[in-house]
Amino acid sequence: MTSNVAVIAGAGSGLSASLARLLAKQGFSVVLAARNVEKLDALRGETGAQVVATDVSDPASVERLFDVVDKAGPLSLAIFNASGRARGPIAELDPEAVRQALLVGAYGGFLVGQQAARRLVALGSGSILFTGATASVKGFAGSAGFAMPKFGLRGLVQSMARELAPKNVHVAHFIIDGAIASAASGQETDTQDRRLSPDAIAEAYLSIHRQHRSAWTWEMELRPWVETF
Repeated sequence: MTSNVAVIAGAGSGLSASLARLLAKQGFSVVLAARNVEKLDALRGETGAQVVATDVSDPASVERLFDVVDKAGPLSLAIFNASGRARGPIAELDPEAVRQALLVGAYGGFLVGQQAARRLVALGSGSILFTGATASVKGFAGSAGFAMPKFGLRGLVQSMARELAPKNVHVAHFIIDGAIASAASGQETDTQDRRLSPDAIAEAYLSIHRQHRSAWTWEMELRPWVETF
């Protein structure tokens, strides 16, 4: 790798926090992007990360984020962890809420992926990783407002992976098929391993980033041992 600068778009207290901690321990300079940056104060203090207020659905805001990334050094790893969701029966869904879900979850992935691709193609190396969900491949009843952005994001990643792999840029999609343990859910420590450990997921992301290019993965599914599929 030409550098150890990593950017995480859609940062919060769950998976992205585990990613930030792991990457910081591994020597990466981390840049965290979120709409609400106040929630990242503790994580910034813990990891030494830079924090940038970012609306991933706004092209100018994403450009400003990557201006900060450029000042940190040549990019090595970009992670898109933002998600848009609108819940409810199809006949009752708020069209504006669905539009916002698509803008954040799919269009935001495009904007972040585009900025990262421009830099990594120029460098000739690096990885762009995207967080998906069960809804990326399976649309449940009442989940149209979540499945739409997740299906769109997966299509984006599949296209990017095929386009950028020959340019030595690794693009991968992660299907998180199950609930992630968190303090908010009261399952931060799940001794039965019935929820995905965010630290374990973060380790999987890093392993994909470090894969030898003779055996790249474009998609990885992660689920607890008790989850059916």
